[in-house]
Amino acid sequence: MSIADRIAGSPLAGAAAAGTRDAAPAIAIPSGAERELRLDLFRGIALWLIFIDHLPPNVLTWFTIRNYGFSDATEIFIFISGYTAAFVYGRAMLEAGPVIATARIMRRVWQIYVAHVFLFTIFLAEISYVATRFENPLYAEEMGIMDFLKQPDVTIIQALLLRFRPVNMDVLPLYIVLMLFLPLILWLMKWRADVTLALSVALYAATWHYDLYLSAYPNGFWAFNPFAWQLLFVFGAWCALGGAGRMSRILSSRITMWICFAYLLAAFLVTLTWYVPQLHHLMPKLIEQWMYPINKTDLDVLRFAHFLALAAITVRFLPKDWPGLTSPWLRPLILCGQHSLEIFCLGVFLAFAGHFVLAEISGGAGLHFIISVSGILIMSGMAWIISWYKHSADKGASRKKGAVGNADMAGGG
Repeated sequence: MSIADRIAGSPLAGAAAAGTRDAAPAIAIPSGAERELRLDLFRGIALWLIFIDHLPPNVLTWFTIRNYGFSDATEIFIFISGYTAAFVYGRAMLEAGPVIATARIMRRVWQIYVAHVFLFTIFLAEISYVATRFENPLYAEEMGIMDFLKQPDVTIIQALLLRFRPVNMDVLPLYIVLMLFLPLILWLMKWRADVTLALSVALYAATWHYDLYLSAYPNGFWAFNPFAWQLLFVFGAWCALGGAGRMSRILSSRITMWICFAYLLAAFLVTLTWYVPQLHHLMPKLIEQWMYPINKTDLDVLRFAHFLALAAITVRFLPKDWPGLTSPWLRPLILCGQHSLEIFCLGVFLAFAGHFVLAEISGGAGLHFIISVSGILIMSGMAWIISWYKHSADKGASRKKGAVGNADMAGGG
């Protein structure tokens, strides 16, 4: 198949007992256990793009998608996070029940929270050392940790409450909050998946109408508003639990394809006026007044639509069984996607290290390129090490379990 491989398979035993009239909105999860490499691939791409976007502008910056449309790598990361979380824990909810599934989700939330606190600590130490060692307080100001240096006791408490975050550390708090509400999302989807998505859309609309937001410390608000970004997370969960399969006919339509291409082209032409001042006068004033500003904090509808167009085109031309997914050239990206939490944290650390080197050494475009590629190689190497370690640990556990089984059989004989 070349279009929207049917993501929704036959429901599991628990869901199959429902009547045929209620089967469509209920959770439907593929029966196969094969890993979806396309998700790993694009999550790895998102991690690389986030790292490059966190560096000062350089040659590789022009290869990131934010320069050619309204959305960027953050949309990819959040959508895939919602998709994979719903796929994994939705199966747990059907097989083990809501209590066990909720406990597993809360365990994952705790892991992400601990990773965030650990990254926050390392990040502060890195910036503080560089600012002190090179006697340049601008690093602390630029990375947003001046309040920590002035009031470390208060700031640490606010950081533990996810209200204080240095620059480039906004994604994990958003992910923590979204995962915290995943049990409720899955429970609602088990009841009515389409109604759950409609409620998510309603919350998104209310966010814009009533200006809902979470405040940040010492002032301002969250860079990624959870009330708005939940739409992308819930949409990913909805797709994983049968929605993508029900949309396959729409996605396979030629009309849909050409609408997506037309929208992507229009978005590209608009972004072109941002970088080529000579073209700015070609933008009609009425359109400018209508579309600007394109708000990332509240997930502007133009950004959401741009991501949907990219996703629809990708699903159409990249089938699940594409041979390239097993190519050794794409293996680094896939490994990074499979260990996204660790690689994201490493990428934030490397981004500031690269920022520091570029600020202290004037090496031009060549140095920018070397630092960007070096960071990507380090991230890929770490992903390979993590994968190798987990694989070795699993083999060791299997071997030990087999040895215990053989000993039991020998004792029984």
